[in-house]
Amino acid sequence: MPATSLADWLRSASDDELAALLQARRDLATPPPSDSTVLATRAGTAGSTARALEELDTFTLAVLDALLVADADTEAVPLSRVEELIGADPRPALERLKSRAVAWGDDDALRVLPVTREIVGPYPAGLGVSVPELAGVELAELSEDERGVLGALASGSPVGRSRDAAVQVPLERATTPVQRLLARGLLVRRDAGTVELPREVALALRGGRSCSPDALREPELPVHPHQQSTVDEAAAGEAMEFLRQTEKLLMLWSEQPPPVLKAGGLGVRELRRLARDVEVDDTRATLLAELAVGAGLVADSGSTTPEWVPTTLTDSWLASAPGQRWLTLAQTWLELPRLPGLAGQRDAKDKPIIPLSDDLRRPLAPLNRRRVLNSLADLRPGEGVKSVEELVGVLAWRAPRRGGRLRDETVRWTMAEAAALGVIALGTLPTATKALLDDDRTRALSAMVDAMPAPIDHVLVQADLTVVAPGPLEPELATEIKTVADVESAGHATVYRVTEATVRRALDAGRTADELHELFGKRSATPVPQSLTYLIDDVARRHGRLRGGAAASFLRCDDEVLLAEVLGNPVAQEYELRRIAPTVLVSPVPLAEVLDGLRAAGFAPAAEGPDGRVLDLRPSGRRIPARSKNNRRVLADPGAIDPEQIATVIAHVRAGDRVATRRRGKEVRLPGGGGGSDTAATMALLARASREKREVWIGFVDAHGTASQRIVTPAHVGGGVLLSTEDERFPLHRITSAALVED
Repeated sequence: MPATSLADWLRSASDDELAALLQARRDLATPPPSDSTVLATRAGTAGSTARALEELDTFTLAVLDALLVADADTEAVPLSRVEELIGADPRPALERLKSRAVAWGDDDALRVLPVTREIVGPYPAGLGVSVPELAGVELAELSEDERGVLGALASGSPVGRSRDAAVQVPLERATTPVQRLLARGLLVRRDAGTVELPREVALALRGGRSCSPDALREPELPVHPHQQSTVDEAAAGEAMEFLRQTEKLLMLWSEQPPPVLKAGGLGVRELRRLARDVEVDDTRATLLAELAVGAGLVADSGSTTPEWVPTTLTDSWLASAPGQRWLTLAQTWLELPRLPGLAGQRDAKDKPIIPLSDDLRRPLAPLNRRRVLNSLADLRPGEGVKSVEELVGVLAWRAPRRGGRLRDETVRWTMAEAAALGVIALGTLPTATKALLDDDRTRALSAMVDAMPAPIDHVLVQADLTVVAPGPLEPELATEIKTVADVESAGHATVYRVTEATVRRALDAGRTADELHELFGKRSATPVPQSLTYLIDDVARRHGRLRGGAAASFLRCDDEVLLAEVLGNPVAQEYELRRIAPTVLVSPVPLAEVLDGLRAAGFAPAAEGPDGRVLDLRPSGRRIPARSKNNRRVLADPGAIDPEQIATVIAHVRAGDRVATRRRGKEVRLPGGGGGSDTAATMALLARASREKREVWIGFVDAHGTASQRIVTPAHVGGGVLLSTEDERFPLHRITSAALVED
């Protein structure tokens, strides 16, 4: 007998079919349904069904629309009717719908979940209300303007607005196309200003088809062939530029951290300043800031006046090789639960969305990025898409219900961000990204290192005091050059400029004139110009004549003899006191500690403030750092369900189905279940079932407190445990009732 309900169909399905359903719709397995009826009820809820439809392509959804047009949500529909509406073989799509329990039944009696009409909307396939009297209607005698009205409604929404619907007049008095169509019954008047195109008329205009031919097959994705090595080199070039821009951001924010807005995020003025200083647009500046914070290189200081400040991870990141730095940023981008592309858009309250704010948070962003990249991974090696818009169209066909209103924009943003990072190049994936998508970080790092140009160990010093790096410099050389010169222009060849200020900066960092001469003498592939030598010597000759030092505290006294006594005491050596004037001593130790030491040595010092008044330096109490208030967790993709877990759920469902289809005899309640009956009678019933190999119907409460009913065949009863023939163990204190199953 064919299954008439979803529960019946699930009950008759094989274990493999149920396993496929639970993998496709993971929400159905938690908590484990007690039987097929509960599973069917859960599968028929609006939220679960809507999630199941998100993964379906346009053709499958068109078949679903055809089923709804044929009213398969209220009665059984033959396959031939669906095939007639689609104009193609619908069986592959039907299998996908059945594998998700959206549709079920044999070819002569197909059904769909009633809730799908609510999810799809009132006009499946864009078809309006059914008027059976119009079946087989002839439209040959219609005028061009009447056909134009019907055609517009047939290709879009079947509902239209028209003032001509205010009064319905006979055909002989009709003066407009809408009035004539209403008079002929080819339009239905809904109210004084609205008309609706009947389903039968729309189907006649469409040639009997419920969907357009474009819905039947996936659009072609034009591609360009490239050498994989060319793709890898292009990606490495973009990656190097992005790393340089990130370094620039970290340097700028190290010197002048931007403030954190009261509502959180980075202000528009600070974003534009960053874009101007790094020489990028606002979109790239937003991406740089988001990844710097996402990678932990920058964080909210959390102080009274919070700022975006580089963290201690910045130093280790800057000290790493370029390949490792790229891997950190690329991995961060893949896993970032935010949409940087939303910055600059307007929220529901028409307020601008700002970078680094909570408004950019989207937990599903990592899944959507991988979806785009995986579509490129499916191409043959070296093939790259010709146009992002064509890729947008293909992905929209593959999952039109996924992504909401940002579906297409997310693809565009992903492609732009990936290209900026060097995660894609020439419209396809480099070798490093393919390895990254496979979670092989070691291979990804090796591939990017191989693709990046080898670091060079020399520069070209020019007569105009510029230093040209014809490629990426070795880390040590790059650090030395950045110390003594400023970047004037960046790219594949970086140009630095040496000035009086940059030479002074190098000397302030501890370099000597001889060391700078040696640096350029050994590392320049061109002769060092005399002008550079004179500049270094001239700045070095004037450098350091006026010196400054650091002191945490000072002692002053008009009595030079008392100061001499202090210097002669061992306390002076302990606190590193030294004389800088006849009446002044200084120390690198904080004042409170120095005064405590002097008092312990027998002196009687006093502390004074900037105005000369005596200060009270006694401690005011213990302090602890402020704790972070951001305790949000990033929701991860649950991934596939473990096969053992699925097998357990299926066994649970099957056990519940057996309970629902068996008759039980007289019930015996166990003391643990609150029935208060004789334990001996209960043990006798279970022992009898074990001896006669009879099935027993038991009520059972699991460790989570969930009550259920099971049918088991006892193999042994003893030690406070019922052991079934299938090696299942049921503690007797959790069994609430028991009864023999009647044949």
